[in-house]
Amino acid sequence: MSSNVDINNRPDYDHVIQDIADYVLTFEVCSEEALDTARNCLMDTIGCGLLALRFPECTKHLGPIVQGTLVPNGARVPGTSLTLDPVKAAWDIGCIIRWLDYNDTWLAAEWGHPSDNLGAILAVADHLSQVRLSNGEPPLMMREVLEAMVMAHEIQGVIALENSFNRVGLCHVLLVRVASTAVVTKMMGGNREQIMAAISQAWADGGALRTYRHAPNAGSRKSWAAGDATSRAVCLANMSMRGEMGIPSVLTAPQWGFYDVSFSKTNKDQALKPQAERQFSFSQDYGSYVMENILFKISFPAEFHAQTAAEASVILHPQVKSRLAEINKIVIRTHESAIRIISKTGSLANAADRDHCLQYMIAVPLVFGSLTADHYEDEFHGAHPIIDELRDKMEIVEDKRFTAEYLEADKRSIANAIKVFFNDGSSTEEVVVEYPVGHRRRRKEGMPLLELKFKANLASRFPNQQCQTIFTVCKDQTTLEATPVNRFMDLFVIGF
Repeated sequence: MSSNVDINNRPDYDHVIQDIADYVLTFEVCSEEALDTARNCLMDTIGCGLLALRFPECTKHLGPIVQGTLVPNGARVPGTSLTLDPVKAAWDIGCIIRWLDYNDTWLAAEWGHPSDNLGAILAVADHLSQVRLSNGEPPLMMREVLEAMVMAHEIQGVIALENSFNRVGLCHVLLVRVASTAVVTKMMGGNREQIMAAISQAWADGGALRTYRHAPNAGSRKSWAAGDATSRAVCLANMSMRGEMGIPSVLTAPQWGFYDVSFSKTNKDQALKPQAERQFSFSQDYGSYVMENILFKISFPAEFHAQTAAEASVILHPQVKSRLAEINKIVIRTHESAIRIISKTGSLANAADRDHCLQYMIAVPLVFGSLTADHYEDEFHGAHPIIDELRDKMEIVEDKRFTAEYLEADKRSIANAIKVFFNDGSSTEEVVVEYPVGHRRRRKEGMPLLELKFKANLASRFPNQQCQTIFTVCKDQTTLEATPVNRFMDLFVIGF
């Protein structure tokens, strides 16, 4: 046989794709902890979206592509009067969820925010429920939304445990696209072949570049990238339900597959990895582990690697607030991921640049005793030059123990330590915070605070009675699970 031809035998779907499809089709979510955490995650995620509606840079992206478009059985966007097709609704919900960098987080070899998937899940669930009602069929229940959240969290999080996309320059939202595609195709009634076809298309899209998350290009795209991923997931799911063929070896195909094209080089030296290292590795099967261990951002709207640093800064605030001009240096011990992602010097161009700057997120609470979304805005930054003065006095040091325990399965700490030195030779104590309040190890402390955060976010958008109605439904697990999706979404419409 000639050596200059390709062998064109159609392969089976890659095992990674088959495993995801089998998981969403067969797994039964029985963990009460996972479902309870999903309920809290639902509250928190929607609340983050409501708070984001205060910011014009976010809301300018919302609404139909063609103004005045009317969509029968359209999906609603919480906190607005918008009714959109599910693809654009997923974009809008995903956008508001992520805008303020205040929703949940997963930290492993890859980082990400699994609640981003709720953009696709809510949009599809609301649309399908209304279609079913119009056909005289029962709507989806919120229990199904919680189960879809558990599965989407699990797909994104388990892949992220040992597979670093950031080290090859790709943005973590590609995992949002894959996870959302899998669960919403299943929600639409997809069979195994249709789900695998949709997942294969999600991988074929490749990945967006991470450059919009890092110096010198950090900008607002990082705030709508998740919406873009969820909307694409809904689009691909819909195409597969219409019979679009899949791409079975999209990951493993030599030369043209994802592994060889997008996962074959390291950022360190751009040398080609050995072939065995170009494939994903997995240390555990899919279950409900990720939702049970998810990290909540409760105290600060800040990139998660800075959560404990901001908490340490708030603790130090009383000791330094009257001595800001006397500060000689500020020494921060931190972990490698924080250094690689958010440690930066130089001018900060926009709010998205500031909420991904470790030094900025330390300086603000040192000066003011708090860190809120408003603290990232241009007007605030420009009015307080002391922030940049303190940034210039910071020394960032990697603590090898912090780096190691960040990846240890039984710890997964996100530690930071801060000590402030003054011109006269005196200093503060070193404040060390190893686990943020949103960590599983601090759940008992964190959940009441998460509820207060949700109430405050509700109050930013709705009148008191509507806030109370929403909170009552969301607070009780049994009530929430038994609520039809369309009725749940009704609660969040402006003018309810």
